[in-house]
Amino acid sequence: MQNSKIRNMEELASVSGISRPTLSKYFNDPDSVRASTRKKIEAALETYDYRPNIYAMNQNRRLTKNIGIVVPYLADPFFAEIARVIEDLVIEGGFRPILLSSHGNSEQEIENLDSLQSIRPAGVLMAPLGRNSDIAAAERFCAEVPTVLFDNSIGDLGEAFFGLDNLQSIGTIVKYLCNTGEAPVFFEMRTPTNPNAYKRRNAYIETMEKLGLTPQLIQVDGDTWEFEKIGYEGGLDAIRTRQLNTNTVLCSNDRLAIGFLAAAYECGLRVGRGPSYALRVAGHDDHPYARFTCPPLTTVAQDYAAIATKSVEAILSLIESGERAKSRVTTLFSGKLIERVSA
Repeated sequence: MQNSKIRNMEELASVSGISRPTLSKYFNDPDSVRASTRKKIEAALETYDYRPNIYAMNQNRRLTKNIGIVVPYLADPFFAEIARVIEDLVIEGGFRPILLSSHGNSEQEIENLDSLQSIRPAGVLMAPLGRNSDIAAAERFCAEVPTVLFDNSIGDLGEAFFGLDNLQSIGTIVKYLCNTGEAPVFFEMRTPTNPNAYKRRNAYIETMEKLGLTPQLIQVDGDTWEFEKIGYEGGLDAIRTRQLNTNTVLCSNDRLAIGFLAAAYECGLRVGRGPSYALRVAGHDDHPYARFTCPPLTTVAQDYAAIATKSVEAILSLIESGERAKSRVTTLFSGKLIERVSA
């Protein structure tokens, strides 16, 4: 007996306990899911008044079953990990993921978008380069192909964006460092490649000022994705030229922090907590290697799973509806403080 009106697949997923990608896969091909899952879905359809938009689904079958995934630098373990989660969810939804890396290069990013557009994908999930992106080219692509952005947001590009609340995450770790020791200096690239870095710089300054403290920036040169090298060389210079007037360093991301730890070691400075240590060092992102640095790195973890899951759900919804979004949706997730030995 039908007792509720369900408006879309997200609501059906919520009330039935079946994931959005699995429902999408079922509606595209009922035989593509396990018999037990199919039985559960069909029971939910009997209970709730929901039928998919058959017209839109038929329209979408004219497209390929491909969903593009574009990341700025696949050699970065952060993007490798989030892309892996997205790939699994896309496959679960009955689509084929096509993963492309822009290798930190604007021309490669444009080539990736052109290649995807030529195969008429059902949709695209994109983490743009940011400062080095060709905005006009990206806007033309998004006008033709349903696109959801994750990690980096550029203006109003795309139909939805899912990423980190940098003000919350940086605020959390700055307050923690101030409560447990000296206030931190912010160690960053002078001209960051990633738009999140600018947001983190501003969040650091805002948080310090709210605490009644003077922000201190150490900005190092570097215009590539070799963040560990930039952090190492910039760290050596900062230590040797005595730029540190505090014993606490907050790095804009974990990869810079990994390089800074190497610089501190080379300069004979012990990093960690307590009176016998010379420096405290913290990072941001919870890089997959952060727990294995020496010492293990205090940082802020991004919710990889939530960002990936919501991004995939959004692109599947666009594909299902056959319509473009009426307005862009922005969803930010909080970071989680990870306390380790380095700070």
